Amino acid sequence: MYRMLRWLLTATLACSFIVSAPCHEGVTCTPPDTTPLSQWQAGKIVSAQAVAAYGGLDKCFAAEPIPDAIWQRMQGKTYKENPYIGRDDLNHVRALHWDYDKQIHIGEMICHKQIADRVVRILRQLFDAKYPIQRMLLPDVYDADDERQMRANNTSSFCYRTVSGSKHLSKHARGLAIDINTLYNPYYKVRKNGTPIIRPATAKPYCRRDKDFPYKIDHDDLCYRLFTEAGFIWGGDWQSPKDYQHFELKE
Repeated sequence: MYRMLRWLLTATLACSFIVSAPCHEGVTCTPPDTTPLSQWQAGKIVSAQAVAAYGGLDKCFAAEPIPDAIWQRMQGKTYKENPYIGRDDLNHVRALHWDYDKQIHIGEMICHKQIADRVVRILRQLFDAKYPIQRMLLPDVYDADDERQMRANNTSSFCYRTVSGSKHLSKHARGLAIDINTLYNPYYKVRKNGTPIIRPATAKPYCRRDKDFPYKIDHDDLCYRLFTEAGFIWGGDWQSPKDYQHFELKE
């Protein structure tokens, strides 16, 4: 049944990427703009016709060495000189994603090359299922400020930083963790005095996991299933803290 459902979803999506029929005689046709795709302008909304004209879905999902321009953008933000991880350890992932309003966005992330192919495959499966991801921009857009990018509901992976409230390097510092739809799937911890820590600070309504809301990850969620089947641990399964946005490689 699952295979049949997946086949139907894929077939339906493929049909939506067929380029429109030729224009009638005497009518001027404007070809779809593929500039955002050819320049890979993350965050841009594109049409199915533009994706087809660009070369199709397969061309839009890939893991590659980090381009020079992106590496320069990362300096002093997500990347800081360190003895543990360098440019050659990381890949630039290109992917498309749907938002909750059924629009197609261009996305990108940096992750460790150890997981890059798995991440590309998962993102393609999520896209084929029209799974909603609101944003997939490099944290450098937010000056590597984790609170800012989480409030924007951004999805990302690599950022050279420590675990919140500690001196230990985060799995994100190695590009081995991914945070998905971060506003609606917050980090939550209760201090010993009973007061909560919520990150982002604007995510208090989404700490109630018995409620229904957009972009929510739980055990019934496709995102949860794909990542855990691929060897990742979900932070929502931790006793404390709860990190509902977080998937990290099991080591």
